[in-house]
Parts: sequence; structure tokens; C-alpha cells
Amino acid sequence: MSFAEFLSFAFVQKAIIAGVLIAVVTSILGVFLVLKRLSLIGDSLSHVALSGVALGLVTQTSPVFMAVPIVMLSSLGIYKITQATKTYTDSALGIVSAAGISAGIIIAALAGGFNVDLLSFLFGSILTVGTGELVMAAVLTVAILAVVYIFYNELIALVFDENFAKTSGVNVNRINTLLVLTASVAVVIALRVVGIMLVSAMIIIPPVAALQLADNFKKTLILASSFSIVGVLCGIYFSFLLNIPSGAVIILFDLLILAVCAAIKKYADKKRKIA
Repeated sequence: MSFAEFLSFAFVQKAIIAGVLIAVVTSILGVFLVLKRLSLIGDSLSHVALSGVALGLVTQTSPVFMAVPIVMLSSLGIYKITQATKTYTDSALGIVSAAGISAGIIIAALAGGFNVDLLSFLFGSILTVGTGELVMAAVLTVAILAVVYIFYNELIALVFDENFAKTSGVNVNRINTLLVLTASVAVVIALRVVGIMLVSAMIIIPPVAALQLADNFKKTLILASSFSIVGVLCGIYFSFLLNIPSGAVIILFDLLILAVCAAIKKYADKKRKIA
């Protein structure tokens, strides 16, 4: 099947639009999270999302709508635990992750086990995205990008030097809170693309690949978004052709892009040393 024929299907068009939107928002937020050394927050929050998704399926409401407030509250919990107890961030992530996935497993078990709907959130099923989910993804994406645009300078100051940001008059507590809240929303809307098991990889890999080649912050954002979009488009196409889960294919393409970028950087560094 040619790519043009592939694009003629209405469900594929929805999947591509949703995938591109989510690719952009996760990669841009991912740059800030990677530089802030909070990249694994996506992994922890995705585990928490399992409980929200399971609860939504049990109560026959939208799993995504149910997961959003639960994951947002959990992201605030991670931040508050870190601040109040002076616990290392990775410890707070582990605590919240364990609580979230434990609650999710219990709810799923009480509801009769892991059914097809829940498995689609575990491993990603972007080709089944409906109109309602697409609209919600678009609205949340615009909201997240608006937050990043409005607080762009404050976010840059925060990720590079929090102490400098504080002395410069930046409300560090507010910006940190905004960052973890937007990250939590991004995690939830990415569930349909790559699933709970792989959402953190979608947040981490494109920014890390971009950092191999970019020499300034804006170029990093552009490259990360571009790499993520390419991964999503290739992943959707080949997962459809091979009839395999889209999430895993998307991440494999992201890893391939990262490998190519790392090789280019290594070659450029070696050439620079010789010169």
C-alpha cells in the first residue's frame, strides 16, 4: 500500500493529526524536563495514569478525562514530597509511581482483569483515536503550548540555573508547579499514541537526540519536535502495514533517530579534534 492510499482512510487522518499534536507538545516539554533532570517524571506519571484509566473504564466514563485530574494531583504530590521532605527527586518519583501502578492493578483486578480497552492504553492504539479524543488532544495541546509560550523565559531560567532564576525575581515555586502540571497533562494525552509503558520514552528520546546536534535552545526545540513528528508518522505507517502496536514502532523509530544523531555528533567531534 502506498503512503497516499494510506492517507485516504479517515481513521488514519485522525491518528496522524493527533500524533503530530502530541509529538510536538511532548518533545517541547521533554526538552525542559530533560534539562531539569526530571525526564523520568513521565514514567512515574504514566504509571499513575493506569489507575485513572482503569477507574474510567470501571465507571464507564472517559478514561482520559478520569486520568487527567488524578495525574495532575500526583505530579503536585511529587513536587510537594520533594520540597517538604527534602527527598531526592528520584525517590519521590518512585514512591508516586509505586502507589499509582498498585492502585491501577487493584482497580483493574476488581473490574475483572485487563480487557481490550485497558490494553490499548497500556501499549498504545493511536489508530483507534476517536473524534472526541482528537478534539481534547488539540485543546490540551494548545493550552500546554500557550503556557510554554507565556512563561518561556522563566522556564529557560529555571532549567539552566534555578538559583539564578530565584535571584532574578522568578517565582520558582510557581514555575516548577506549572512545569510538572503541564508534564502531567502531556503524559495523559500521549497514552493513546505510545501507551502507558512507553510514554516516558516519547518524552525523553527526541529531546536527547536534538541535544546531540543543536547549538542553541530554540534549535533544540525545533529539532526535538521534528524528530518526534517523523517518529510518529513512520510508526503509524509501519504499524498499520505490519499490524503491530503503534507505540512500540514509534519508539523504535525514535531510537533509530537518536542513534543517527549520536553517530553524527561523534563523527563531528572526531573531525573537530583532528582539525
